[in-house]
Amino acid sequence: MPAVRTSDKKTSKQTFISKLNQSDFLVWFALFCLFCSVIYLLRSVLLPFVLGIILGYLFDPLAVKFEKLGASRTIATVFVFLLLTLIAVPLVVLLFSMISNQLSIFADSAPKYISSLTQKIEELFGYLQQRFPTLETENIGALVSQNITQTFKFSGKIMTGLMKNGAAVINIFSLLLITPVVAFYMLRDWGVFVQKIKTLLPQKSRKDIQGIFSDIDRAISGFLRGQLSVCVILGTFYGLSLNLIGLELGLLVGFISGIISFIPYVGSITGFILSIILATSQYSGYTKVIEVIVIFVIGQFFEGNFLTPKLVGDKIGLHPVWVMFALLSGGVLLGFLGLMVAVPIAAIIGILLRFGIKKYKKSQLYLGD
Repeated sequence: MPAVRTSDKKTSKQTFISKLNQSDFLVWFALFCLFCSVIYLLRSVLLPFVLGIILGYLFDPLAVKFEKLGASRTIATVFVFLLLTLIAVPLVVLLFSMISNQLSIFADSAPKYISSLTQKIEELFGYLQQRFPTLETENIGALVSQNITQTFKFSGKIMTGLMKNGAAVINIFSLLLITPVVAFYMLRDWGVFVQKIKTLLPQKSRKDIQGIFSDIDRAISGFLRGQLSVCVILGTFYGLSLNLIGLELGLLVGFISGIISFIPYVGSITGFILSIILATSQYSGYTKVIEVIVIFVIGQFFEGNFLTPKLVGDKIGLHPVWVMFALLSGGVLLGFLGLMVAVPIAAIIGILLRFGIKKYKKSQLYLGD
């Protein structure tokens, strides 16, 4: 009977391992597709649960600190909720009061803004007509004026509708009732969930998976807490600064600019354009326009050089273009829920891709051995 050569044994073993890896990949890929399908089918009811999980995740370190002081996990969770309630409730009441007041000002002043802005645009086109006699500005001016009027009316309807019919859009009652309950149980049992997940990890790849989870945890926690801080700081700065220079609706514009600052460049650009339009329609001359420009230049300087590098840094390792793509895709597929989870999911995909590339560069396919 001929002896089996060592090289044949090695080749047979490599083939067997390759088949196992392919089988594992197919199983994980099938589970991933099933998970994505369930999320998509249940997207209309997931928002309060996802928000509750996010809150439990964000405030788990605070609960851990209370535990280190000698409190049980349940008592620590109660302390965290009491602290959040004492801080959040007055802020929410103040915020809604401010937004309601700003919307009332907008509704009363919109016709005046439209008239003033239209007049200045007509003066601008008149000046251009004098300098460039061959330029036909009548149709352009009429078109711009009409679009401005429609834009103000449409914006007013959107903001009024969000305030009056917000329950139909984001199911505010389920958020108020279900989210705190989910957040409480997630915060109380977070450590239990983590340990149970660890026990379910495949033993042969447990070390690699735990390393991936650690990278994901650092990326998401750092990004969420850091970006939330940046949004709050920028919204407060822009709102107070615009209000201090006497710009009506400055608080609302600053708040909007801060809230959407998690989208790279979009928050500052949106706030800047809205502020320029308001300054132009409310005041004669260019003094207020220059003040608005100075405010946003200062805001962008501190955001780019201090806030984002210190609070967020390169937590997710994603290019701003991919972040915007993730947000747009998430919004299209899952609506508001998609906007909430788009960047964390993009970060997870980025970490998995980097891990896959690292493994690929150590594989025979790359090395050619």
